[in-house]
Amino acid sequence: MFDTIHEECGVFGIYENHTADVAASAYYALYALQHRGQESCGIAVNDDGVITAHKDVGLVPDVFNSEVLAKLGQGQMAVGHVRYSTTGLASRSNAQPLVVRHIKGTMALCHNGSLVNAQELREKLELSGAIFHTTNDSEVIAYLITTARLKAGSIEQAVEQAMNELKGAYSLVIMSPKKLIAARDPQGFRPLVIGELDGSYIFASETCALDSLGAHYVRDVEAGEIVVADENGLRSIRTHCGQKTAMCVFEFVYIARPDSVIEGASVHLARQRAGAYLALEHPVQADVVIGVPDSGLDAAMGYAKQSGIPYGIGFIKNRYVGRTFIQPTQAMRERAVRIKLNALGACVKGKRVVLVDDSIVRGTTSRKIVDLLREAGATEVHMRVSSPPFLHPCYFGVDVDSRDKLIACRMTQEEIAREIGVDSLGYLSVDNITKIAEGAKCDFCVGCFTGKYPIDVPAEMPKCRFEQKISEGKQP
Repeated sequence: MFDTIHEECGVFGIYENHTADVAASAYYALYALQHRGQESCGIAVNDDGVITAHKDVGLVPDVFNSEVLAKLGQGQMAVGHVRYSTTGLASRSNAQPLVVRHIKGTMALCHNGSLVNAQELREKLELSGAIFHTTNDSEVIAYLITTARLKAGSIEQAVEQAMNELKGAYSLVIMSPKKLIAARDPQGFRPLVIGELDGSYIFASETCALDSLGAHYVRDVEAGEIVVADENGLRSIRTHCGQKTAMCVFEFVYIARPDSVIEGASVHLARQRAGAYLALEHPVQADVVIGVPDSGLDAAMGYAKQSGIPYGIGFIKNRYVGRTFIQPTQAMRERAVRIKLNALGACVKGKRVVLVDDSIVRGTTSRKIVDLLREAGATEVHMRVSSPPFLHPCYFGVDVDSRDKLIACRMTQEEIAREIGVDSLGYLSVDNITKIAEGAKCDFCVGCFTGKYPIDVPAEMPKCRFEQKISEGKQP
């Protein structure tokens, strides 16, 4: 809908040591993780080795109701997924969990992230006879695991072997007939946590999913770690651990929910700290500080506290406009921001305003938001951005556009300020963005700002042949 960064995906899994409604647990957890993906969602339930799944395009409450959850039945395990497509088309076939039935038993897989060698692996597997039914790289991961499973002694050993070939970002939750497995790439690009509830083990993308169930946070899955939950409890495989970590810093800036804790650091406090650094780097004389809902609000609070300028609520957000809202005409597209946001004149009229947002991508939405403030009577608008300028694409799961569409690649900071209609513009520096997650037990990836990635990336991310034909309107 808007010229903004799109979310990630969210994964969830629960292993019960007693009879419980695992489908309902997955449903509530996916509701908590809905911010990570609004294109499609799905749940798979394991009842004594029989895996039943339901998935479709749409939000969690649209795809699941009491009747659908009842059909999933009771079970001992469940996995769930909410998706935003960074690779693969937005279709029901690409929705997850991905359920694979093979000679060693059924497996359900949920994946958050993006592989940099997915196309290379896909072509290798196709030459060996593999037939793909989706256009996402999650199916590539599933094929590698099932292929390794033919020779490996256990499903976790198959995952361990498959990780030797995977390059890029992946946080996985995998359900076999008897085990629930979590795995995270050696750099730890995407979050994955472990929880516990009355003897049940839970894996989830964020701690907010644990909170929704009343579960206790145990720890994060380590970068490169494989964690297995089964009838004997939890155990860990760390053969891929020990590499330099590179958590996506944008998890703290925008993607994660503010009430989540990632790698030991509060997302809410990290965003407030980003705002405080912004105030130190880019001070200005103003009357009120406001944030763009929702991820700009915490940073605006931090800016206000550090600068001493009063914090105000500058926008009212229409909570009933979904992120999948469609505008079929140009006129409706131009009204999109007005439908979603309205400036609060009582807060900004006659005032010099500091406007805080998490990012500027193409600049078109920023211009419309600034126009709303001007029309509401703001005399000055000074924009502050709680991340550095986007100058490079992301290869690890965040939908950062190509360089030719990024405004910071086409214009200087002064030109951007004129383009979006602000009196001044200031971005958070790369040095300070790596400091916002105080206490985090990881290093960070800032490749989209610097062009320096923690692992080798391709010159461009190729589409698979099937996806390329679909995007060109041809028959695959």
